[in-house]
Amino acid sequence: MKKHNFSAGPSILPQEVLLKASEAIMDLENSGLSLIEISHRSKAFVDIMENARALALELLGLEGKGYKALFLQGGASTQFLMVALNLLEKRAGYLNTGAWSQKAIKEAQKLDDIYEVASSENANFNYIPKGYDIPSDYDYFHCTSNNTIFGTQIKQFPKCDIPMVCDMSSDIFSRSLDFSQFDLIYAGAQKNMGPAGTTLVVIKEDILGKVSRDIPSIMDYKIHIKQGSMFNTPPVFAVYTSMLTLEWLKGLGGIAGIEKENEKKARLMYSEIDLNPLFKGFAAKEDRSNMNATFNLVNDNLKDTFETMLKEAGISGVNGHRSVGGYRASMYNALPLDSVKALVEVMSELESKA
Repeated sequence: MKKHNFSAGPSILPQEVLLKASEAIMDLENSGLSLIEISHRSKAFVDIMENARALALELLGLEGKGYKALFLQGGASTQFLMVALNLLEKRAGYLNTGAWSQKAIKEAQKLDDIYEVASSENANFNYIPKGYDIPSDYDYFHCTSNNTIFGTQIKQFPKCDIPMVCDMSSDIFSRSLDFSQFDLIYAGAQKNMGPAGTTLVVIKEDILGKVSRDIPSIMDYKIHIKQGSMFNTPPVFAVYTSMLTLEWLKGLGGIAGIEKENEKKARLMYSEIDLNPLFKGFAAKEDRSNMNATFNLVNDNLKDTFETMLKEAGISGVNGHRSVGGYRASMYNALPLDSVKALVEVMSELESKA
């Protein structure tokens, strides 16, 4: 039985994408060769890479606006340092909204002075700070759009006259935004786009080349742009599967189409959390994430019963992060509404038994 997969990542992918990707592992488009044994310099894979990069810009509405899309390696964790190497000359401002923001700050601090414009650490990151100032003489401002661990999401991005960098690893392609307000976006593929192994970086080219340091080649965005994401051997399977996922998303009507489905899932999930007296949401209501719903049992004595019911219903991946405890339902693009319904039914059934 196919389980209801609420994993925070690596996460669920569309079934049709998994099928096409598995076929390509055996034989890529009747070439007689496996996807993972062809040369990354072959026309077949160069076409895949170019299509994936073009689809990313198309879906984000950034075609012809001076942006380049890259598929790199090392996850968001490498981008924490790579952003600073390429953009940080004197000082930068960071919004601290959780574990991933803290990691980004830690890496950037190895190079220069970092100013924390605001933080929600005082409440274990259960809200998004608001009303903070971003100094206009800084090199850039960095934020994390969605926080998987704590279940918060930025709903309104600040206006700023310096480049804005955003880690969108856990909500990329999930909601309609004016993506041109960002000068650099990065996102690990393994939540909304593909398997672990590649990271999408979308960057406005004119913000580069302004630091005085000598950037190592593998960490230099300009080199990766010039080489078309082929400076070193790319993760062919992860890029191919990401391309398939982006094609799937385009077929659903793009970001606007999937956003409607994501809103349905979030409304259903949070309605049960709020109406069921056995559960309590963790994140502040105005900052709740549509991707990751975090919640706790009011009475821990029901924990064993609830988790047995979840297992019997084929529900997987809902254990919360150790920083928060409780439960976390990750509702990424590929998760069907029926899976959310199954989880809500178990929560409702628990109430009837209690």
